[in-house]
Amino acid sequence: MVGKKVIITGVPGVGKTTVVNEALQKLKSEGIEYQSINFGTFMFEVAKKDNVVENRDQMRSLDRTVQKRLQQRAAQEIAKISGNVLIDTHASVKTPKGYLAGLPEWVLRELMPDIIVLVETDDDQILMRRLTDETRTRDKEGSRSIGEHQQFNRSIAAAYAMLTGCTIKIIMNPDFLLERSSSELADVLR
Repeated sequence: MVGKKVIITGVPGVGKTTVVNEALQKLKSEGIEYQSINFGTFMFEVAKKDNVVENRDQMRSLDRTVQKRLQQRAAQEIAKISGNVLIDTHASVKTPKGYLAGLPEWVLRELMPDIIVLVETDDDQILMRRLTDETRTRDKEGSRSIGEHQQFNRSIAAAYAMLTGCTIKIIMNPDFLLERSSSELADVLR
């Protein structure tokens, strides 16, 4: 069965996972199923199968060529999955040396998504969510830096669309409007 391949991204703290979970619940009640995959987790599973790492923390210290191979293998395996697939990943990763593409060309060519969804909201709201989330340890940054990251994600998503021919959808996830955000995502996924 051929289905949709959807990539969903958003900066840390935007509420992407919450929006996804709500949208998938709505769709499930309508009989529409998606396999939800976290790209990093999937890549880790491939690395474990290859006996490259024993735990997820070791992934960051792998040689760049090994990481590239693992990314490509993970993308190849995801591409083989039939039906509707929602791939949760980062459009870009903020590093001390600058932004790193979360979906390099060798990953995009394997996945060939139908659509990329960017979940966004006001920079100050993201900052407040990060500051009050005691379940995560995040880098300290201000709302201006968060805004820059969201803008960079839009720019790099446009480049991804140029490579794959996919569309891009931006879904706003402001405080107290989860129902609206999740309904909008469910509409995209139908």
